[in-house]
Amino acid sequence: MFAALVIEKGDAGQTVTRKNLEDSDLPDGDVTVDVEYSTLNFKDALAITGKSPVVRKFPMVPGIDLAGVVTESTHADWSPGDRVVLNGWGVGETHWGGLAQRARLNGDWLVPLPAEFTARQAMAIGTAGYTASLCVDALLDFGVTPDQGEVLVTGATGGVGSVAIALLTKAGFTVAAATGKTSEAEYLQQLGASTVVDRADLSGPGKPMQKERWAAVVDTAGSHTLANACAQTRYGGAVAACGLAQGMDFPASVAPFILRGVSLLGIDSVMAPRERRVAAWARLSRDLDTSALDAIAREASLDEAITAADQLMDGTVRGRIVVDVNR
Repeated sequence: MFAALVIEKGDAGQTVTRKNLEDSDLPDGDVTVDVEYSTLNFKDALAITGKSPVVRKFPMVPGIDLAGVVTESTHADWSPGDRVVLNGWGVGETHWGGLAQRARLNGDWLVPLPAEFTARQAMAIGTAGYTASLCVDALLDFGVTPDQGEVLVTGATGGVGSVAIALLTKAGFTVAAATGKTSEAEYLQQLGASTVVDRADLSGPGKPMQKERWAAVVDTAGSHTLANACAQTRYGGAVAACGLAQGMDFPASVAPFILRGVSLLGIDSVMAPRERRVAAWARLSRDLDTSALDAIAREASLDEAITAADQLMDGTVRGRIVVDVNR
């Protein structure tokens, strides 16, 4: 028997409760994992609160991330005792996810837990940090270098933004952090940000072309923020777009792209191929100071994850929420 958060939907609407389940309840898969830690991402909060139709089938165990130990496997790459991480692949949406003490999964979805991290640290990173690493990899692969100027990170106090600042700083970049929580300036500077920008400067309608400011951008917001970031990016620069916290719309023009040669790089973390995932986790294990994770993350129990999801939706959470599924 194991504990899990279960989302169910009936005529009266959606409910989320902690339940005790049997192994026979688990979905199909060729690897079974004893989960040690999971985490709460924006998508998890949407699923738990029901504020967006993230969940595609019911009942559903939410949680798009997990870290733990393989207990059973018929997959060629995994054996009992292997320590693994999972991010995305529709887990928590169409397949039972990580907010449970046990999970049964497709072994192709798993990557090795880097030896540099504990399971808790890996979930302090989670999909947010892994996505941040994908963004940094994309900018570096594009050819952005520190001598070209400042890199803007939007949604800077969130999970993606926090890790992106730390990774970009480690790579030698000067980072400007955009946030609506200007009281968190000290936190952002501890992560490595040199400048703190008020979110309001970017979040409203703006001109199609604006003063060139940024060599590159990591954007988690979408909507007007992304449009303004593109309009302020220097000639030949790149914008890595990975989020939609402000909205899915993109009220922009083609001007920055055809007059300044700005490139918009779409970053998908859910279905990214294995080699890209392994590379992203390699960067994290090499460049992310684990002491920064203490500032980035706070811990919640499985039961507390339900309330924490509401806090995440309200915008009152700084950094990451790690969920100890065994308490």
